[in-house]
Amino acid sequence: MNKFAHLIVLVGLVASLNGCDSRQEDKRETTLENKADKLEDRADQVRDAGERKADAAEARDPGLNSDSTKAAAGAARDTSEHKADALEDSADMVREQKD
Repeated sequence: MNKFAHLIVLVGLVASLNGCDSRQEDKRETTLENKADKLEDRADQVRDAGERKADAAEARDPGLNSDSTKAAAGAARDTSEHKADALEDSADMVREQKD
């Protein structure tokens, strides 16, 4: 074979080896993905809980303090949204560890 053919074979071999992850690497990535998924599930639960809390506050309002009720419900939603966003940010950081 000439030098060019050897170079093509070498490049192909290196490319195929770089594409193969070890079983340990696959397991690590799967573990990280599962952890990130759990964090996102938790974020959804936090959002749902905040919405239920806000809805309950609005349902208890007899109509006398509507502004304060709206403020309390809004605060519950905002707080849960911030917590959920932080959990999703954590999930993103976990996923970045795979790279």
